[in-house]
Amino acid sequence: MRHLSFKTQSANETIVKREWHVVDATNQTLGRMSSRIASVLRGKNKAYYTPHFDCGDYVIVINSAKIVLTGNKMEDKEYQTYSMYPGGQKIESAKNLIARRPNLAIERAVKGMLPKNRMGRAMFKKLFVYEEATHPHQAQSPKTMAI
Repeated sequence: MRHLSFKTQSANETIVKREWHVVDATNQTLGRMSSRIASVLRGKNKAYYTPHFDCGDYVIVINSAKIVLTGNKMEDKEYQTYSMYPGGQKIESAKNLIARRPNLAIERAVKGMLPKNRMGRAMFKKLFVYEEATHPHQAQSPKTMAI
């Protein structure tokens, strides 16, 4: 009896087909939405996912100002920045950050879920976050992604 041998094919540029997805952040929980977006940016939703190759898709997030945090996180959660100068530490609540720069809250949440190397930085460049419902990527004919 002969055995058929099938080789597992690793993802490469000829196999990977990148798509564009649109996510509406209206009334979406920040963490749950961010983990789903990070998974799509990595390419884990595809059958040919390979950990050492960027096979993820592009993601557009609209209505970022309408994001929701559960429990008391809107008042209790703090975002810290540090300029490396003495006295250069700044602490801001999630409520103030989302009111001032709602895109930053989503970007920081997704970036923290991606790999911490040059491939993770390349994946992060495929994320586009907008405050309003309009975006300049209509030419790519993005598909709506349900969270």
